[in-house]
Amino acid sequence: MTDLVARTAIDRRLADIVRPVIEDMGYELVRLRLQGGNTQTLQIMADKPEGGIEVDDLSAINTALGATLDVEDPIEGEYNLEVSSPGIDRPLTRYKDFDTWDGWIAKVETSELIEGRKRFKGTLQGTEDGEILIEIEDKGEPVTIGLTFDLLADAKLVLTDELIAEMLKQRKDAGIIDESQYDDIETDEGSEEE
Repeated sequence: MTDLVARTAIDRRLADIVRPVIEDMGYELVRLRLQGGNTQTLQIMADKPEGGIEVDDLSAINTALGATLDVEDPIEGEYNLEVSSPGIDRPLTRYKDFDTWDGWIAKVETSELIEGRKRFKGTLQGTEDGEILIEIEDKGEPVTIGLTFDLLADAKLVLTDELIAEMLKQRKDAGIIDESQYDDIETDEGSEEE
């Protein structure tokens, strides 16, 4: 498997339709899932190559994909289209994601047992020779293991205070968050914090 963007055959077929539209607009397809139910839902996660996708971007993608999917008509019956950002605790669906998020805590699940387990939680250590590297605790000691990318079933960042703080800092540094729009925070004593 080259990525975890689309898992099932129908998801891969839909990804072949939507990926060119998203990429032509300057974005990247992060994940696509067609969910069942009374009315199916096509969930699409997209992002900017450098991260930091905004609501207006998602709206533009939704409009473009809606038109393309109406013409292609690849899904039988009615369905809802949901276009969203990957969020802070984003799924890691592409090999490059493990280098991008090197140093952050992630949960990784494999499709086969590896030394008696399928689930691993630890700090990402990048990639090497087709493997993702993750530092895990083994008998109380940190150990870096390599998992071949094609054995991955699922992977995502773990939501931590540090990750939230980093995402806010990046948005602030990029000018996406303008602190002047918000009131100062007051402490219990009534004094203002900077």
